[in-house]
Amino acid sequence: MKYIKELREGERVIEHYFCKKKESRESKAGKTFFSLKLQDKTGVVDTKIWEITNEIAQFEEGDIVKIDGIVSTYNGELQLKVMKLRKSLEGEYEVSNFIPSTEKDVSEMFGKVTSLINNAKNPFIKKLLKGIFEEHADAFKKHSAAMHMHHAYLGGLLEHTLSVAETCMFLGARYKYIDMDLLLAGALLHDIGKIRELSALPQNEYTDDGQMLGHIIIGLEMVTAEIAKIEKFPHETASLIKHCIVAHHGEYEFGSPKIPATPEAMIIHFADNIDAKLTTFAEIYDKDTSPGRWTTFQKSLNRYIRKPNGDQNGGRSS
Repeated sequence: MKYIKELREGERVIEHYFCKKKESRESKAGKTFFSLKLQDKTGVVDTKIWEITNEIAQFEEGDIVKIDGIVSTYNGELQLKVMKLRKSLEGEYEVSNFIPSTEKDVSEMFGKVTSLINNAKNPFIKKLLKGIFEEHADAFKKHSAAMHMHHAYLGGLLEHTLSVAETCMFLGARYKYIDMDLLLAGALLHDIGKIRELSALPQNEYTDDGQMLGHIIIGLEMVTAEIAKIEKFPHETASLIKHCIVAHHGEYEFGSPKIPATPEAMIIHFADNIDAKLTTFAEIYDKDTSPGRWTTFQKSLNRYIRKPNGDQNGGRSS
């Protein structure tokens, strides 16, 4: 299979991809064309069908399609110009080729999460975490952490959450006045609402609740419901955990209902931010094909970024 990360300008591509997005648009000249997002497990490529002819069979968003097209570059990003397209036939493709997934072992990562929970000393917090992660284990292990940004793949939410929790445990042990169980709870639960904010892969789109509420509010509701099942759960402890969730974006302009007012919430915010940003750097390096020492302008980071030493030809250096 010709994976998206392997595409190069000027190539002709005849391949099967997942149609993640389909929009009918109109050019300045009043001509209708299709704008698509095609996906495989290595990435997503912007795609245009400028000529809607008999060579373009009926298809819908969410279909696996076979395309015949040419790779070009637009605004520094690769783009596919498709001349022929039809729905793929059963038996022509492997579904696993279209679902991006973590490179890490899911069972091992979830085992580490379970171990962290088992080491909690506060019985109320331990019971809360066990309740949440036993009930939602399957979704938590399979979900992505984002639509387009960091960890937007199968197992991404688990990978991100574990990274944030381990970073928090490392940092928390180095400072005074840190409640390590509270820090752990906030770290493990900060993004739990994403299992209901985003649909399952390969679609990985916002659900209705995701659009209207967002993962912070959804997560708050999930934690509140679980706490209600635990007899005599301390109100103060509940509020401190909820604060870590609602404050983890750090600033009002980044969608945080509150800004961090406890050291635990502050650590979680920074651990979340650094894992998201550095994973974004790595994903850009993996996909970038531009020549030279610097990548193309990265809208998600609002900057150009320097490539790793020894890599001036695009892609990650060996």
